[in-house]
Amino acid sequence: MVVVGAGIAGVACAVELVRAGVPVRVRERGHVCGGRMASKRFDGRPADTGAAYFTVSDPDFAAVVDEWRAADLVREWTDTFWSYDTNGRHDVPGPMRYAAPRGLRSLVEHLAGAVPVTVDRLVLAVEPGPAVDDEPCAAVALAMPGPQAGLLLDPALADATRVVQAQTWSPALAAVLRFPSRRWPRFRGAFVNDHPVLKLVCDDGDRRGDEAPVLVAHTVPEFAAGHLAQPTGAGPAIQQAVRDLLGLTEEAADVHVHRWTYATPAGDVTGNTHHLDADGIGLAGDAFGKPRVQSAWRSGRDLGRALAARLG
Repeated sequence: MVVVGAGIAGVACAVELVRAGVPVRVRERGHVCGGRMASKRFDGRPADTGAAYFTVSDPDFAAVVDEWRAADLVREWTDTFWSYDTNGRHDVPGPMRYAAPRGLRSLVEHLAGAVPVTVDRLVLAVEPGPAVDDEPCAAVALAMPGPQAGLLLDPALADATRVVQAQTWSPALAAVLRFPSRRWPRFRGAFVNDHPVLKLVCDDGDRRGDEAPVLVAHTVPEFAAGHLAQPTGAGPAIQQAVRDLLGLTEEAADVHVHRWTYATPAGDVTGNTHHLDADGIGLAGDAFGKPRVQSAWRSGRDLGRALAARLG
């Protein structure tokens, strides 16, 4: 069978199939696996441009996190963020947030292990049969945002098409701001409420644990929607918003803006952790639950088990 998409949901699905002895191939259109657990290197140093962190509440996911910890891939980061609103700034306690010193993408790469992932492999169509680009297969798992899956699905695959069309997603921009030095107040991350540009700002040097003078800012959907065609053009406005928020006088030496057309799903659309229909088409991702890394992993894991039970 074929899994399309090598983010954490697709890799988790493939892991279960491999464990069950089901032959599986993972196809990823990008140069690397990771999906929205994305990291980009700047002068050899990684910065997270997708998910900012992850939390853990599921015991099975906690066991996976323990494996990452044993491999020195994750660290406990913080349980307290700043929050900016009309009443000013205050601390907001919450669950422990985990970070990855080598970038969140390293966690997906570690999870993949011996899973056969082929990168730079663009899939054009999923047809009844099922078949992927006219190649018959036992089943197909699409682990990607619904709008992207919808572009691949033959309309005759009505059940899967209905599910992906029910998903709604919002965009975001992520800006990596590299400064000459650390000149901001000590903080971990900050939620920004009712702001025209910013939604979240993270101290990437603190998150990574190397104290590098790097901030990563995530924008609100409305701002992102106006800059999807040319995201780099949003850099000056994002930088100014961050400087105003933190009271910075120093300008960033470099600003890199990453576009996420489908950044955040509205939430669960089926009441299930995944979708698997009689046509042999499966769907997985964080749209099947809360938009969290843990939800995406659980969705892929559960779809993999369902496929293994059907194909084994």
